[in-house]
Amino acid sequence: MDTNNRARLAGALSLSIGLGAAALPVAAEAQTAAPAPAPKLHVYAKHHVLYGTKAPVKGRLKGDTAQRRIAIQIRSGRRWKTVARTHTRPDGRFAVNWRGKRLGRFSLRAVAPGSKVPARTAHGKVIVYRSAAASWYGPGLYGNKLACGGTLTPGTLGVANKTLPCGTKVTLRYHGHTATVPVVDRGPYAAGRDYDLTAATKNRLHFGSTGTVLSSR
Repeated sequence: MDTNNRARLAGALSLSIGLGAAALPVAAEAQTAAPAPAPKLHVYAKHHVLYGTKAPVKGRLKGDTAQRRIAIQIRSGRRWKTVARTHTRPDGRFAVNWRGKRLGRFSLRAVAPGSKVPARTAHGKVIVYRSAAASWYGPGLYGNKLACGGTLTPGTLGVANKTLPCGTKVTLRYHGHTATVPVVDRGPYAAGRDYDLTAATKNRLHFGSTGTVLSSR
């Protein structure tokens, strides 16, 4: 190889190495400039709660190492009401109990007061129940008029109740099975019972002839 070619080749190698070395600090600087992920709040709640008993709520505040106050709130109408308070542990986790003091279906969320972390709502609704005595009816009465309108059939979903307004939605739970049905009739007239279930409601709950169900009303 002549002297001129060697000089040109040496110059090309020097240029390539110089460009590569100069690019490395730029890439490292771009990596360090990337913003940290925003803190996130996660909450998990027991969805079926018996009135007056302790119901666990747990969760974690990720991406924030400071100890934070956590408030557990349920939505009542248009307002959120705090029902329990706690603090995060060093790993961001928290656990607390609250008591359901009102029957019905509620949204539940966790908030970190004083921080910029958005509130987080637990997946699904929390339902607060009471125990209620129940029986069922239907055979021999199909084709009869219902007190709330319509006709009783084997496929009618609903309950009979003495006082709840017609059409009121009631969530019932029995041995892990849940059904939300309207009040369609009046009764039961046996002493000490709260509900008469139609045959279709009975079947959906896998209910027997008489027993205790959980009721959101």
